[in-house]
Amino acid sequence: MVLASRSEARATTAIQEILAELPQARLEFMQLDLADLEQVREFAVAVHERFDHVDLLINNAGVMVPPAGKTIQGYELQFGINHLGHFALTGHLLDLLMATQGARIVNVSSGAHRQGKMNFDDLDFETQGYKPFAAYAQSKLANLLFTFELMRWLEQRGAKVIVVAAHPGWTQTNLQQHRRWMQLLNPLFAMQPIGGALPTLRAATAPDVESGDYYGPKGFYEMRGAPEKVEATKAAKNEADAAQLWSVSEERTGVRYQLIPTSQTRKSNPEPTQQP
Repeated sequence: MVLASRSEARATTAIQEILAELPQARLEFMQLDLADLEQVREFAVAVHERFDHVDLLINNAGVMVPPAGKTIQGYELQFGINHLGHFALTGHLLDLLMATQGARIVNVSSGAHRQGKMNFDDLDFETQGYKPFAAYAQSKLANLLFTFELMRWLEQRGAKVIVVAAHPGWTQTNLQQHRRWMQLLNPLFAMQPIGGALPTLRAATAPDVESGDYYGPKGFYEMRGAPEKVEATKAAKNEADAAQLWSVSEERTGVRYQLIPTSQTRKSNPEPTQQP
């Protein structure tokens, strides 16, 4: 298993903790910063050089309500990392996922998608002014629009890759570092990280998972509890918005999705598709 992270130190700590519980696990760190689309491409090239297939891709990196900032390519930080980085990474690795029977893609969204709105005229909050939570909610809505559009894209082409989504409810993590009020309310509402990870793990491993499923805690307002299937909003299932988001994502990342036959993938190990 590859742990992709910006921080080698943090990834090494995680690997050590996993090995303490599962000494037989095969784990390795690979550098990846989703705020830089060129590094995403380089990561994918490195994966192609070392592996001939990918069984599972969990798109769970993210930032939450940080101060205003931009990615290396100049996009609003939350939309750039939470959505565009994952869109590019998935497209670059699609041929390796296709090489695995029953491969899965899990996109991690948030209950905040319920407050999200896709403002295609100002995705980077340059005209309206930066609004941290609105930008976060938009990025999390984008995660679900991407999930359902990718599911349709694959099904239309007869590809047998499962695409699902999950959200962690209210979980106490360092994502909340910019929201003091959330830190104060953590003792009342928040789950520990192990509980927040369960919806993603169920989406990634349960045998009954189907494309288009969405998992989250089944407690009050999906803040905590055991992972179950939950409902996305009507906005998250808007096919017109999903198609427009896909087009915008292609334009911004330069990544065009294509299916590559498994035999070609294994023999030629091509680089991911990247537009100039």
